[in-house]
Amino acid sequence: MTTEMTSNRPYLLRALYEWIADNGMTPHVLVEAGAEGVDVPDQAIQKGKVILNIDHAAVRDLDLGNEWLTFKARFSGSEHHVTVPIEAVLAIYSKENGQGMMFAMEDENTPPTEPGPDGGSGPDRRAHLKIVK
Repeated sequence: MTTEMTSNRPYLLRALYEWIADNGMTPHVLVEAGAEGVDVPDQAIQKGKVILNIDHAAVRDLDLGNEWLTFKARFSGSEHHVTVPIEAVLAIYSKENGQGMMFAMEDENTPPTEPGPDGGSGPDRRAHLKIVK
């Protein structure tokens, strides 16, 4: 019996997208533009990252799959087919209030460290989540 599981990132991404949209907010994703497989217009990239509006009113043919985020959108008047590997998505959040989730950047297949004597995990006990505004 194997204990290895698939990444939870695509499931969390879909759930948070639905939560943000159900609350009448505009879902945006923060993407590592330099990651392998990312295809976004160059003019949208700032400081190696790109923020994409993935609201149903802003994109067409949105697919939040287990391995890829894909959709068609207009950038400067021209349609572009955007493809982003799920691992390159750094965060999903609401444009209006910043609520959402930032994903860990380390390898997701790395097992968690054993809790230390005081309940923390290893030497670095700081949370890995950050508020995105």
